[in-house]
Amino acid sequence: MAFVQLPQGTDLRPALKGLTDDLCQCPHWGYMLKGRLKMVTKDGEEVYEAGQAFYWPPGHAPVALEDCEYVDFSPTDDLTAVIDHITSQG
Repeated sequence: MAFVQLPQGTDLRPALKGLTDDLCQCPHWGYMLKGRLKMVTKDGEEVYEAGQAFYWPPGHAPVALEDCEYVDFSPTDDLTAVIDHITSQG
């Protein structure tokens, strides 16, 4: 489980380069607490807003349209692999 805060303008697509399809491959279940977030996939884009529950299957990249906060439930090993990739981009 994670509590995530992304400031407006955050685009994680560059940090995900090098993963399969250059997208996050970890599934996420959660709830948007604050803000608006655009989720980019190979099939298009969808916007999530405060008050919405979500499921993001593997193959996505978030872009914060506003300051965002959400709670996220994800498989530990899958999430760790993505976080390790992102932090190695430094």
